[in-house]
Amino acid sequence: MESYQSIKISALAEEDRPREKLLLKGKASLTDAELIAILIGSGTKSMSAVDLSRHILSSAGNNLADLARLSVMDLQKFKGIGEAKAISIVSALELGRRRKAMDAPKRPKITGSQDVYDLMRAELLDEQVECFYVILLNRANFVIRKEIVSKGGKSGTVADPKVIFKLGLEHGASAMILVHNHPSGNRKPSRADEILTKRMVDLGRDLELPVIDHLIFTDVSYFSFADEAMI
Repeated sequence: MESYQSIKISALAEEDRPREKLLLKGKASLTDAELIAILIGSGTKSMSAVDLSRHILSSAGNNLADLARLSVMDLQKFKGIGEAKAISIVSALELGRRRKAMDAPKRPKITGSQDVYDLMRAELLDEQVECFYVILLNRANFVIRKEIVSKGGKSGTVADPKVIFKLGLEHGASAMILVHNHPSGNRKPSRADEILTKRMVDLGRDLELPVIDHLIFTDVSYFSFADEAMI
């Protein structure tokens, strides 16, 4: 096995220590070896945790997929890696594998009001009470998430602007689309719908989180404030 010059983590500049570096610069700033060093916590008398992690990675061709194929017993062959540390590495890589397997399909992109209507059919088709949703979009108009804001009776529901904009800001949205249904089947906006839409558009402009449409959903058709040049 190769020999490595040892530098203990405690002797490094604070911004170069894996844990401190993660806190100061964020997780993306860490190398694969530094992330593994956090998992194992310590190295040996002659090798720091980072150096030991580099050594383990090197043996796997610096390929995380190949490293993930190593068993607990395989990892224990490295000096300084006992059963507990080996289990930590195997567990972390297994979590990564499961996360990848559960990645959501490609997010839908909103190019117009019909896309919004199609996106909301699963939630609102045949719904007998009025529901209010917000669709959060990124800069490229891909859907970040759709969130129900309120659910009311047949005559209406209450949409709190504070709740809506809090959702948008928390999830880093670049734009929002409002959607609510009319169980009566009448797609024409009420005066209250018009007032709320104007208020939300004005607030969005002030917060630099624009409301780019408000869709009124019915089972057979829809009304788009944007299409009707009311936004």
